[in-house]
Amino acid sequence: MTTIDQAPASFAVHIPDAVLEPEPLDPAQIVSGEPEVTGKVLWESADGKQLRGIWQITPGVVTDTEANELFVVVSGRATVAVEGGATMEIGPGDACVLREGDRTTWTVHETLRKAYHISL
Repeated sequence: MTTIDQAPASFAVHIPDAVLEPEPLDPAQIVSGEPEVTGKVLWESADGKQLRGIWQITPGVVTDTEANELFVVVSGRATVAVEGGATMEIGPGDACVLREGDRTTWTVHETLRKAYHISL
């Protein structure tokens, strides 16, 4: 992940226009398609246990094991299936909470961009 260097205590970012950096997926996570991930950490706590940023994924199907995360979808659409739990259809304006350890399958229908807060 890329972090904004020495971000001020308070700042604003226009999420749709933010330039993101490549974050290559582990090939073992890709179920189908050729999804590509980009992102940018906007803020990180001094102890590294809190992250706030922007993340984007192009269409395809991937698996993941989640951190404790709250995110809001800015653009795009996906279906997120939590193993042994809910299947969520998410799109612009939707807020989603994932629990640490959730094993998920993301079916990305349209390039999805989200703003997130992760607690490690």
